Amino acid sequence: MKGRREKGQYGYRDHRRKIETAKVIFGGAAILAQLLARNFTDNEAAKNILTVMAILSVLPAANAASPLLASWNLRTPSRGFYDRAQSFGDRGILLYDLILTSKEQIMPMDAVLVHPLGVFAYCTGKKVDVKKAEAFLEETFRQRGLGGKARVLKDEEAFFKTIKSLAPAAVAQKEEDQARALKAVSM
Repeated sequence: MKGRREKGQYGYRDHRRKIETAKVIFGGAAILAQLLARNFTDNEAAKNILTVMAILSVLPAANAASPLLASWNLRTPSRGFYDRAQSFGDRGILLYDLILTSKEQIMPMDAVLVHPLGVFAYCTGKKVDVKKAEAFLEETFRQRGLGGKARVLKDEEAFFKTIKSLAPAAVAQKEEDQARALKAVSM
């Protein structure tokens, strides 16, 4: 699984972390270069322009740093977890490494199964309020005219037991739309 990762693919969090880290380093280097360049000119107008450029470069660097800091401790789950989850791929659409964000909380979802009976998510966030997370997901679907139930599980074994109990299902347009909605609200 080398190369570019998309939201919902296994390995997305670690891939995204590398990209965001590179952006922050590049932004910081650009700011420092502009400030250092001030020392190599005697022209006051050039010094002022370089100062303003450095100040304006802070915002894009901060925009890259914000999601990086919010998700710094969230890593891609183990390959064993992925292999175990993949064995249930016939049950619906499996999404991995999502970091859903609401106004109240950040919800790291290691795996999400979108099934005709509902959306079943395994959340590793210790501080995540399950009821609020489920309400957020259901509201997200309702706003998009999709409806559907959501169940957030914080115990890995309970998650696998739940998705194992589901019958294999054909993916319909509603499930594809729900998966797209989950990706849309993910970092």
